[in-house]
Amino acid sequence: MDYAAARYNMVESQIRPNQVSHKNLLEAFGTLPREDFLPTEFQGVAYVDNPVPLGEGRYLMAPMAMARLMQEAEPSSSDLALVIGCATGYGAAVMSHMVSAVVALESDSGLAAESAQTLTDLGIDTVAVVEGALAGGYPDQAPYDVIYFDGAVPEVPEGISSQLAEGGRLVCILSGDGLDSAIVMSRHRGGLSSRTLFESATPILPGFEREKAFVF
Repeated sequence: MDYAAARYNMVESQIRPNQVSHKNLLEAFGTLPREDFLPTEFQGVAYVDNPVPLGEGRYLMAPMAMARLMQEAEPSSSDLALVIGCATGYGAAVMSHMVSAVVALESDSGLAAESAQTLTDLGIDTVAVVEGALAGGYPDQAPYDVIYFDGAVPEVPEGISSQLAEGGRLVCILSGDGLDSAIVMSRHRGGLSSRTLFESATPILPGFEREKAFVF
């Protein structure tokens, strides 16, 4: 398979036409080998505009949804970013092209080791992969200018939104009843505001599932 051609087509047919214009973001999608972040059996579908399975209930987010979400976070070269649920590290790698440093949180030790190795192999040295429960965020390095969820969540835990810096932006896909919506939250004067961006069908990150209500 000609991965370079597939990568080019992903940018030109999926990402750029969908209101994505951030120069460094487009460069990241155009140069990073997305296939390197996937199991061998799924590398052939690395550039389709759908979530791609990674195993154990984890997915690589669809390119267009990831690109639009990251652009809405308005990342800048001086920012510190937190990526929640980095899995194999692709989202963290993309984010690293736009910010000063990335803390990539992963709860699965195997995926954490894999992502750290892939990032090292690609010469990406501004991403620190850390292990921990996703729902707790990573307060040790807070506050963050950008917080990005690499998967859908039913709600944003207060413990994570509290790690957002003044003027910071948090982006995620909120999973609803049959409708998933991308949102951006911003902190100003200590308070949080949010707005809805677009709809996107994205699998939920493990560890964020809603508990089933007890029924008599």
